[in-house]
Amino acid sequence: MKSNINIVYALLLTLAFVSCSSSDNDSDSNTPPPYPQYGASFYKMPNKEDAIIYQVNIRSFSQAGTLKGVQDRLTQIQELGVNVIYLMPVFPVGKEKVAAGLGSPYAVKDYKAINPDFGTLQDLQVLVEEAHKKNMAVILDWVANHTAWDNAWITQHPDWYQKDANGKIIIPPGTNYNDVAQLDFTNREMKNAMIDAMEYWVYTANIDGFRCDYADFIPQDFWTEAVSKLRNIKKSQKILMLAEGTKVNLFRSGFDYTFGFNFFSALEKVFKENLSASTIQNANAAEYSANYNEDYRIVRYTSNHDVNFAEGTPIELFGGKKGSVATFVVAAYMKSVPMIYNGQEIGYAQRINYFEKTPIDWSTADPEMLAQYKKIIAFRNSSTAIKKGTYTGYSSDAVSAFTMVKDAEKVLVLSNLTNNDAKYLVANSLKGTWKDAFTGNAVTLGSEITLAPYQYLVLKN
Repeated sequence: MKSNINIVYALLLTLAFVSCSSSDNDSDSNTPPPYPQYGASFYKMPNKEDAIIYQVNIRSFSQAGTLKGVQDRLTQIQELGVNVIYLMPVFPVGKEKVAAGLGSPYAVKDYKAINPDFGTLQDLQVLVEEAHKKNMAVILDWVANHTAWDNAWITQHPDWYQKDANGKIIIPPGTNYNDVAQLDFTNREMKNAMIDAMEYWVYTANIDGFRCDYADFIPQDFWTEAVSKLRNIKKSQKILMLAEGTKVNLFRSGFDYTFGFNFFSALEKVFKENLSASTIQNANAAEYSANYNEDYRIVRYTSNHDVNFAEGTPIELFGGKKGSVATFVVAAYMKSVPMIYNGQEIGYAQRINYFEKTPIDWSTADPEMLAQYKKIIAFRNSSTAIKKGTYTGYSSDAVSAFTMVKDAEKVLVLSNLTNNDAKYLVANSLKGTWKDAFTGNAVTLGSEITLAPYQYLVLKN
């Protein structure tokens, strides 16, 4: 009789444990998770409009070029005001038909492994856990469109790839990406395997979302299914999804953000071609077409891994340190979610070759530039109008000018994007007394104001 009681007691303990585990990981209690779940749910996930995204190039972020090297600088990232860390691909890189150097991080050899140069799965788990302790989410760069030529799928599942008329696997159509092979999104098994691999990292590393590479060229139905399944893994925790694409359908598939390619192009043209600052205003209007809902937001930037390597640093592209900060204010505040590429916040002047291990020299930091980035981000973090407000443009040829308004809060941004003094004629609706958003000092706007070269003002009511 006593042994029967012990058996019943053991069963009750088991049921209690299962119940607690189910409520902690937020999984569907009727469906066992496909992988052991690591870590607790992260309840400080930013709302999508609150995100400040920081892109980390793991190869170059530290002298070691490892995940541990990223972990060692989490405090500096947090102090910048960031709440989302976006890691460039963490996976082993293909060596067959390698593009250059160590190979492109976007030529994925194994979707369920860590590049041994970067460390181990445990290193990623610890990095995510430590970032969560500092109230920062971590998202992974995901390359769904194509794989490396030495990915095991090539030999194990050749039917998962697109082929030419001769039956040979092809590179992504319309590209010169010779180091990668194009997947076939009409193949059900391949799509299942791809979604399974994405789910793997949410379960085993507790990551908080994905930046999805080449998103415009992947069928909408795949994204709709993938995003839905990812969001159902943890019912009480948000998953942030960033599409590296411009199609409005990406929002309808469940993405939180698209990518401001055209906005960045407009920024470049203002400086390269001496175009009017109103060009940026027009690009903003074009990106937020009539098909967009009011709560949609586009990620804007003045640098990323591609731009930095191929075209130049923000300092090169946007008139030196002062001009690059004046441009960042516009990108960060004009109806956007801002993204920063590692090193730009310290005025790092060297281009970063992401095909090689080229460590950033953090000792070269410009303290004043870093202080300005922190100030700009801190105000954005405090301003509902900047994050969620309605945009109205007032730009002139030299000055990017706009308001962001939400309820009783109104913010006016004036940024001179030229290397000359600029007289700005103030619209009647903007005249009056404002408060400097950074100093708190009163600023009275009359019929005109003169801004020094690359001077910016952020005013609030």
